[in-house]
Amino acid sequence: MTTSIRHIAKLAGTSVSSVSRVLNNSGYASPELRDRVEAAIRTLNYTPSKGARMLRGAPSRMIGLMLPSIDVPFFGILAHAIEQELFRHGYQTLICSTAENMEHEAHYMSMLLAQRVDGVIVASAFGSTEHFQVLRDAGIPIIAIDRELSGIAHDAVMADHEEGGRLLARHLIDLGHRSIGIVGAPAHSQPVQLRLRGISAEMATYGITPAAVTMAEEHSFAATYPLARDLLAAHPEITAIIGTTDISAIAAIHAVLDRGFSVPKDYSVIGFDDLPEAAYVFPRLTTVAQPIRDVGQLAARRLETLIEEHHTGNEPKAGAISKVPVTLIQRDSTGPVRA
Repeated sequence: MTTSIRHIAKLAGTSVSSVSRVLNNSGYASPELRDRVEAAIRTLNYTPSKGARMLRGAPSRMIGLMLPSIDVPFFGILAHAIEQELFRHGYQTLICSTAENMEHEAHYMSMLLAQRVDGVIVASAFGSTEHFQVLRDAGIPIIAIDRELSGIAHDAVMADHEEGGRLLARHLIDLGHRSIGIVGAPAHSQPVQLRLRGISAEMATYGITPAAVTMAEEHSFAATYPLARDLLAAHPEITAIIGTTDISAIAAIHAVLDRGFSVPKDYSVIGFDDLPEAAYVFPRLTTVAQPIRDVGQLAARRLETLIEEHHTGNEPKAGAISKVPVTLIQRDSTGPVRA
């Protein structure tokens, strides 16, 4: 039997007209009523036809999520947190993995427009924003996540990457390290650049600079391992290595061990992200933890607010940047400078 609005109304304990108001986002519906109706919709697996939605101009209840990659653990965790938060509030998520390719981003934007998404959350791999203008011109609320999209996104939600960089450097300096190398990826990433800025700023307060900075374009173990290996060979004076991500730091640990040295006795190594792998690698990785799930949930909730303002005819206030605090997690991969 095909599910109808009458079935939803019966299960939700309300009237057909009330269900219609929720579905069409027309007229007032209390939060309690909306929750009951949306729960009934999920229980009955009700999906109005796309054509019917377009005819009545109803919200699609679909959100576009555009990420540079989903095979990088950070973005996989982020995507899961966002999708679950949106699903709890009756939205479906279209996840677009752009492979850090601008043409892919442009194609996905056309698709999202065709699907009449109610809003978009985007982490762009590029500094250029012109190709996002089509979404802004269409009046679609946009949230930037993990990096800014100046002039395009209404708001941005991100970890405090620059402060995280300061924490990385400060921890090593407090342990007596003064000759510190940096290895990481991807070089073009805005968050990575902010971390590097924080590292350099904190080191400058002690009158020192990084002994060497070596960056890969691809964010992977395979790309950063040879950089760490060459860094150790070229700079024997280094006593500590900062990985701009946990993946980079884990690659550095392997490079140290493969050269016959130990961590942290010979070299201290520290990362950024606090991925699950950080606690499993040996020695366990000291890292700066960014609350990935909190960032995702905050971005989803902020987008929901923007969508509600948009549908009620209120022009959303733009330009807010929410920086979520980061925390140093001290484990076993860092220790006092070697004699």
